[in-house]
Amino acid sequence: MKVMVMVKATKDSEDGVLPTQERFAAMGQFNESLIKAGIMLAGEGLKPSRFGKRVHFSGKSRTVTDGPFTETKELVAGFWLWQVRSIEEAVEWVRRCPNPMLSDSDIEIRPLYEAEDFGANLTPSCAPRKMISGVGCPSASSSMGS
Repeated sequence: MKVMVMVKATKDSEDGVLPTQERFAAMGQFNESLIKAGIMLAGEGLKPSRFGKRVHFSGKSRTVTDGPFTETKELVAGFWLWQVRSIEEAVEWVRRCPNPMLSDSDIEIRPLYEAEDFGANLTPSCAPRKMISGVGCPSASSSMGS
């Protein structure tokens, strides 16, 4: 199963405080262990939300809001994409992770949808070669709750 592992933002990460050399080294070692185990597919840190944009969808209307965004605890400061046998395996890997932040922090783990999760809604004509949820499928909005 694939999971997205999200490092939640903190006041420091939103203020643009960069990790220390020691933290970079510790995270680098952790990432290396993920790669050697065949777990890590991707991973990146994100710039503070003041550099971002949000697009709100309402019917056919789109509204763009510039960052920063105020709810720090709801923001993501970085992520990994992992291939694991189970969510419990992902939890065990996260338990081994050095704290990615300078202060108390949270990491959220969420499974990705797989083709079989969509059942009959994902017909062969709607299924891209590599699964991208709902892309190119006219009925995607009704099955995804948009």
